[in-house]
Amino acid sequence: MRYLRQLLLLAFLCVGSQFAFAGTIDINSANADVLAAELHGVGAKKAAEIIKYREANGGFKSIEELINVKGIGGTILEKNRARIIAGVDEAE
Repeated sequence: MRYLRQLLLLAFLCVGSQFAFAGTIDINSANADVLAAELHGVGAKKAAEIIKYREANGGFKSIEELINVKGIGGTILEKNRARIIAGVDEAE
């Protein structure tokens, strides 16, 4: 019984850690559908503006740059700060 309990705990920890990292969205690679579905306060129009800004400026250097996008302000940035990254290609 003790072995089974340890096995279940291990399985729970492994699965739980996957969910913890599954929610991270890279604003430099996510498409508009993902941005609209996963970011709080971002719908199709704001997601399209994020993509437009990203393409015009060669990507985001930091997540703080999101406030330069039309329709995105500090409130939306703060609501999503823990869930987003601005991945930068190492080759650049």
